[in-house]
Amino acid sequence: MAERSGGTQVAVDGAGTDGEDPGAGHPMVAVTDLHRSYGSGPAAVHALAGATFEVRRGELVALKGRSGAGKTTLLNLVGGLDGPDRGRVVIDGTALDGLGAEELLELRRDRIGFVFQNFGLIPILTAAENVGVPLRLRRTDPRERDERVALLLALVGLAGHADQRPTELSGGQQQRVAIARALANRPSLLIADEPTGQLDAATGLTIMELLRSVVRSEGVTALVATHDPQLLDLADRVLELRDGRITAQ
Repeated sequence: MAERSGGTQVAVDGAGTDGEDPGAGHPMVAVTDLHRSYGSGPAAVHALAGATFEVRRGELVALKGRSGAGKTTLLNLVGGLDGPDRGRVVIDGTALDGLGAEELLELRRDRIGFVFQNFGLIPILTAAENVGVPLRLRRTDPRERDERVALLLALVGLAGHADQRPTELSGGQQQRVAIARALANRPSLLIADEPTGQLDAATGLTIMELLRSVVRSEGVTALVATHDPQLLDLADRVLELRDGRITAQ
C-alpha cells in the first residue's frame, strides 16, 4: 500500500495514482480492524472490537444489529464524523486517518451524503431550500443549483412540494427531502442511520425502496443501518454487527 504525501490518498493492490481515478478498482468502503470504546477501566463500553468489512461500488448494503450494538458508532466512523481508537477506514481510495480537519470536512461535503433518523431539516426553509443548502455551501451557480434541486425533488416524488416547509410535510415526505438533500452534491457514498425509524411500516418500506432506486439512478453506494427485517430484504447484502464485530456478510 502506497501513500501520497500528506496521507490523503492511498493506492491499494498496486494501483497507481498518476492521472488515474484513485478509487478505480477499489471497494467504495474498506474497514479494517476498527475499534472504538467509550469511557475507561471496568466501566468502559467497547462499541467496536475489530470490525472489518468492505462495501463494493454500487451496492446497497444494510447494517443490522440490536439496539446498542454500535451501528451508529460504526456509521460515524465510516463517515468521518468520529475517529477510531484503532483500525482504518478507507473511502473511495482515501484513508481517513491521513486527513486533517479541513480535508475531512471537504470529503464529507463533497463525497458523502448523510441521512438521519430525525430528518435534520431546517424548519424555516422550504423543501427546495433545504435540498439546496449543500449547493449553496459550495457556491454553486444559482441556475445550476435550481436545476439540481428540481431534479432531485422530482426523483424523490416531491416535485409539487418544493415550496412547503417541513411542518407542512408528512414524516415520509420529510425523509424524502432529507434523501434529496443528501444527494445534492452527487456523493459517491450515501450513509443512512435508521432512516425509517420514525416512520410507520408502510412508509418505511417506501423510503427503503426509494433508497434502492436512487442507488441505481444516481450511481451511488449506500450503507444503511436498520433493524427492520422487512427492509433487509431490499438490500443487496446484509452485514450484522454483534459484540463489536461484523459476524455475517
